Amino acid sequence: MKPRLRTYGWWLAATLVWMIFIFAKSAETYQEQDMRPFFRDLVQEDVLRQWIPQVEFTYDGGLVTYKKPYDFAEFIIRKAGHVSEFALLAFLWIRTLLAMRRPFWTAWLAGGFLSVVYAASDEWHQSFVPGRTGHAIDVGMDSAGVLLVMAVFAAIRLIRSGNVRGR
Repeated sequence: MKPRLRTYGWWLAATLVWMIFIFAKSAETYQEQDMRPFFRDLVQEDVLRQWIPQVEFTYDGGLVTYKKPYDFAEFIIRKAGHVSEFALLAFLWIRTLLAMRRPFWTAWLAGGFLSVVYAASDEWHQSFVPGRTGHAIDVGMDSAGVLLVMAVFAAIRLIRSGNVRGR
């Protein structure tokens, strides 16, 4: 096997494994993923309340509030999970496409596109899981992770090409 083809194979395998992991986690019911019992065993409510910011906001029609510290902590961790899991997927797709010797900007754009499409399909998939719902706003959270990785790739590319000048 040629070295470049072998590299492509490894990147593609890692990408597909990560997509399967995302699919498997999406197939779990909310009860299986509920982190609040773990938090209750780990830390007392009044102690947790001291560590979270005193903010309230509406997300997808529901109130997220510091007054319910276990719910608040779980919300933050879940949304950070959305951002990070799709940031990693975008990274893997871009690396896979670059290993296929695609032009940088083609790999960059296609990797981001494939990741956002998978995010949308992931939310659609969740709508069929008992106790779960698919939310368009979560595709936005997923896309934030994708855009973050795309920005890092673009910045590195521009710096390496000398198109960014320091003052």
